[in-house]
Amino acid sequence: MLPEPGRQASRLAHPPQRATMMRMHTAYIGMGANLPSHAGSPEATLARAAVQLESLGQVRHRSSLYSTEPIGFAQQPHFLNTVVALETDHSPRALLDALQAIEVLFGRDRSDGVDNGPRTLDLDILLFDDLIVHEPGLEIPHPRLAERAFVLVPLSEVAPHAIDPQTQKSIGLLLRDLHSSAMSHGGAVVPIHGRFWRAGR
Repeated sequence: MLPEPGRQASRLAHPPQRATMMRMHTAYIGMGANLPSHAGSPEATLARAAVQLESLGQVRHRSSLYSTEPIGFAQQPHFLNTVVALETDHSPRALLDALQAIEVLFGRDRSDGVDNGPRTLDLDILLFDDLIVHEPGLEIPHPRLAERAFVLVPLSEVAPHAIDPQTQKSIGLLLRDLHSSAMSHGGAVVPIHGRFWRAGR
């Protein structure tokens, strides 16, 4: 039996819809600041910048906030450092470009500054899934990941079992190795309670 004309037209007018699935990635972003920006204090800047990160995906977890000593260029204020877990559909290069655009929003000028010097905002890709990337201006995992307590301490709070694809060691193990070696840079990493920053999921 042939279908009724009206029913045939109805089926053609409403074809089945296919869900478009975007591949999502997990990126761990190191955040740091030791100069005020238009948002206010370094802590206020980090809190506002975390809100900006929501435009790139979903912030799944924020570590605590840590006060850390500067490295290299010592004549500058202590830094505030933290790490966030970001779920995003951006590629590594697109994510880097977006992070640097957020830095600019908060007054960062990468062309005008001292290496390891003071800054209003620093956003670094520490890990991106299990990728290893070596491109001009983009190194994943972060090339000094295993050497810096001010990165590993907050990262181990957020993702102690995440694996560094370079060494195939967990972040927790890298931190233990660092504590037992003479490689650590950045001095004390001290957790602090801030007015604006909220850790957790």
